[in-house]
Amino acid sequence: MKFFIDTANLDQIKEAQDMGILDGVTTNPSLMAKEGIFGDEKVKQHYVDICNIVDGDVSAEVISTDFDGMVREGEILAALHEQIVVKIPMIKDGIKAIKYFSSKGIKTNCTLIFSAGQALLAAKAGATYVSPFLGRLDDVSTDGLNLIDEMRTIYDNYFFETEILAASIRHPMHIIDCAKIGADVMTGPLSAITALLNHPLTDLGLAKFLEDHAKNK
Repeated sequence: MKFFIDTANLDQIKEAQDMGILDGVTTNPSLMAKEGIFGDEKVKQHYVDICNIVDGDVSAEVISTDFDGMVREGEILAALHEQIVVKIPMIKDGIKAIKYFSSKGIKTNCTLIFSAGQALLAAKAGATYVSPFLGRLDDVSTDGLNLIDEMRTIYDNYFFETEILAASIRHPMHIIDCAKIGADVMTGPLSAITALLNHPLTDLGLAKFLEDHAKNK
């Protein structure tokens, strides 16, 4: 399972990279704004800065909602760095844009997936990644894990190479559940990833080892 971090915060990205478990980054206009990154040129430079920290794919989102606009923006983003993946919304023109980029060898991430039908269309169009929003489905009393399970079955049935990128991860059990189902990638906050480190028995065991070691000095 690949671990992506969902942020535009360079310090958090560096921390995850330094742990040695980071495979990529996802971000969006809201996360950019949270870090005070505004304006086309500053956003583009920030994407390059992220690519210079991590080794893997970095999703960069288009703002346009029409085919021509998405193609124009996507080509500019893809030209910024070889690690850039063009993030496209799940809409009709988005599917057309994904097919276009796929034919050009440009990686894509189809975002805002909330149904198995949407995931099927994105895979048919050749998306590199699809992003089902697990946490947002949970927020409206819908089983997000069931969607990922359905997607895994469909993709395995037809040998789609599109990777399931479980997004809107909120806590460590989301990560574990997605890993058990077979999601290819998870993306979430650093806090959810580092929470996997924690267990009270580990803390107690380490404290005991250190206590006994101190007695032997």
